[in-house]
This record gives sequence, C-alpha cells and structure tokens, in this order.
Amino acid sequence: MTDLLTIEGLRTTFQTQSGEIAAVDGVDLSIARGRTLGIVGESGCGKSVLSLSIMRLVPPPGRIASGRIMFDGANLADLPAEEMRAIRGGRIAMIFQEPMTSLNPAFTIGDQIIEAMRAHDRVASAQSLRTRAIAALERVRIPAAARRFDEYPHQMSGGMRQRVMIAMALSCEPDLLIADEPTTALDVTVQAQILDLLRTLQQQTGMAIILITHDLGVVAEMADEVAVMYAGRVVERAQGAAIFNDPQHPYTLGLLGSIPKIEEDVDRLLAIEGAVPPPFDLPAGCRFHPRCVFAEPACAAVDPELREISQGHRAACWLAPVETAAG
Repeated sequence: MTDLLTIEGLRTTFQTQSGEIAAVDGVDLSIARGRTLGIVGESGCGKSVLSLSIMRLVPPPGRIASGRIMFDGANLADLPAEEMRAIRGGRIAMIFQEPMTSLNPAFTIGDQIIEAMRAHDRVASAQSLRTRAIAALERVRIPAAARRFDEYPHQMSGGMRQRVMIAMALSCEPDLLIADEPTTALDVTVQAQILDLLRTLQQQTGMAIILITHDLGVVAEMADEVAVMYAGRVVERAQGAAIFNDPQHPYTLGLLGSIPKIEEDVDRLLAIEGAVPPPFDLPAGCRFHPRCVFAEPACAAVDPELREISQGHRAACWLAPVETAAG
C-alpha cells in the first residue's frame, strides 16, 4: 500500500532566550490512505507541534529546521506559501483541540463552514455553498441541520461544537484528516459517538486519519498503527495490537500500566515518576532514563536509535526486545 504521507527526519525548533530548542526532534512517520495512525504521549511530548508542522502552522518563533514532509509526492516543508494554502484545509484538514475556542463566537456556524469552503472554491454560488454546508452538518449527524446552520457556537453543546469542527474539516473532502485530541473534555457517551462518526466517515471517504491523543483507550479503538512520542521523539512504533499486547519500550509500559482495568481490583494504579523534561534541559543518553525503573548505566551514556525489534515493530530502547506478561 502506497503511503499518502511520509515524514523523514522532521525537526521543528523554537528560538528562545536559552537558545534554539527542538520540540520535534528527528521524527520519522508514515500513513497510507484509509488508515489511522495514533500518536500518543504525555503533554509536552511534541504531538501538537508535529501536527502543526504538517500543516505548516508552527507559530513564530518556531520553524521547520530540517527534514521532509512528503505528501502525495510533494515536500510540504518546501512548498511556496500559496501552494501550501491550497493544500491546507483542502487536501489536509485538521480538527483542533478545543471547539469552543476554535470557533469564532461572533459568526454563525454556517458562515464559518462556508468560509472554509469558499477558500478552496471561489466560483461556487452562495446558495450552492449553503446547500453543501447544510449537507456537511447532516453528514456529521447534527439534527435540524438547516436551523443549526444559522446558530452561534454558544447555542450548542460541546459535542455539537465538536461535530461542527468535523463538518468544517471534511467540507472540502480532504485526503488526510489530523484530529488533535478530538474528544477532549467530552463525556464518555459523546466521545464514543464522535469516534464512531470518524470511523464511519473514514469508511465512506477513504481518507487517512492521524489521531493525536493521550488517551490509550481511544487509540485501542481507532488506530491501525501507533507511534509513542516522548520528549520530541518517537520511542516506539508498531501495529495497534502489538503496542498493547507486546510493548517494548519502558515508557509505553508505563502508559499502559496507568490504565485502570475492569477485571483487576487494585488499590493504586502504576505511575511514571517525574515529568517530561523541558526541551532546553534534556538528559544525556536516553531521554526517558531518569524516569525509567529499568535504566542501566548505558542508558545514560548513549541515546538509542529507533530500531526494528520484530516485523513492523520498532523501539528506541537498549533493553528491547523484552518478554512482557502480555507478549
């Protein structure tokens, strides 16, 4: 299967008073049409900066310092701004984290969806765009779509606003959808509805989805492949089932250990001590070793590369491969 998007050695940096820091540092990823790639990790691991890099929306003083973002044969990192604008929102769309702050409270839902479509279709009539916008709202299962078209964001619930964001993202029928924490702050019932909606729309359109989240339950339900990020790097990458059944990086083990299991009765969940190191104060060697319960002297000396442990399964750990209880 041919990859729609291939990221090679991507490094995104920010200029600070302490010097230049890398929020994304040498990331390699790929995704094929019709597939879902889950990207997981704690806050501060570089997930959102990675998504903004793909969209070429990294705010100053940030920049893509090196690497390639190959999308259907074109390197997005080198495209002129005008060509990138034609792709952004058209062939690549994004759902941002918080729908209330992503939607403009001063404009109606319909006006904002039409604005997105008008940017990529300047010859369509106002009536045609209205019809398409209402159809987009109906596609994401918003009841009374024609009436909702003229409402403002504050008149809708969080789940409805998230559906509007999805409708807006899909209004131009993108080849790739980047969903950055699409279920944040939603209750579990609405979350299940949103995930089911994304899955159904993917089956209907054949689009690829990059799903960015810290929720491994969402990843288990949606992702064909998973990339685990830590301190700006991918530390493990494998098919979804392999990540859960045979994790090979201590950080992945820690994330999985923090998930409550309905069949287990425990007084306290496992926790990863410490926090993700700031990019201006990274430890020598493996970036996770100060928090790793399995760390050895070699871990503090040399940073391990992401290497193949088994077919399609890569991990950046000196101790891999390891036998796990699930494996």
